[in-house]
Amino acid sequence: MGVLNVTPDSFSDGGEFFDLHRAVTQAESLLDEGAQMVDVGGESTRPGSDPVSSEEEVRRVMPVVRGILVARPAAVVSIDTYRASSAEVALDAGARIVNDVTALGDPRMAHLVAERDCLVVLMHMLGEPKSMQQNPRYEDVVREVRDFLARRAERAARAGVDEGNIVLDPGIGFGKTLEHNLALLNRLDVLVELGFPVLVGSSRKSFLGKLSGRGPKDRLFGTVATNVLAYERGATFFRVHDVLANKEALTVAAAIRRG
Repeated sequence: MGVLNVTPDSFSDGGEFFDLHRAVTQAESLLDEGAQMVDVGGESTRPGSDPVSSEEEVRRVMPVVRGILVARPAAVVSIDTYRASSAEVALDAGARIVNDVTALGDPRMAHLVAERDCLVVLMHMLGEPKSMQQNPRYEDVVREVRDFLARRAERAARAGVDEGNIVLDPGIGFGKTLEHNLALLNRLDVLVELGFPVLVGSSRKSFLGKLSGRGPKDRLFGTVATNVLAYERGATFFRVHDVLANKEALTVAAAIRRG
């Protein structure tokens, strides 16, 4: 899953693809590098960020979603939003996946996803972006994230979402310390045991910088390491900024696993 942030303030690429032409060109580059889907987001969820209005979110993402599908009609577009109203507009325009960082926090979202029979990513986040990194605490981060996602998957199923359309995301960096992130990645198999595909979104995250001392755009090697090890533990989807390197590493890892 290639990341495409059409925002002025995302943590590693804010403002780079705020222009429509540059955004569509970047989407094509991600697809050319081997991305199987492009995740378009119009609101930054970096730590400390402020929300934007639903109208502004739609204004940012809709021309990009349409532009991608004009340039590449067969492309699979994911809409990165927690608002059912924004998701509905994007799905109407041809998006096929909803990536929801609040895991159905909007009461309408589950019914929308069920009605459209589309893939939905349910992510764990402690609190909200504005405050989520202010001393996050858990008694057992793996158990608590697992239980939360199990409940949200059950909520989706009760609303009529096909269980085959549910993907779980532990929310690396969303209300987690370095130690929390490492524990979740190390014990990712606990989430996989729930029976749903698991998505990992560790790309360029700050915990990698704490380990390596590198800035956001220089965290490729750390990102690759997390994804290869997550794959070994059963992850299925990998949300990344740098598609080519991650895809090549995962291709080799898959070949080794097959023997």
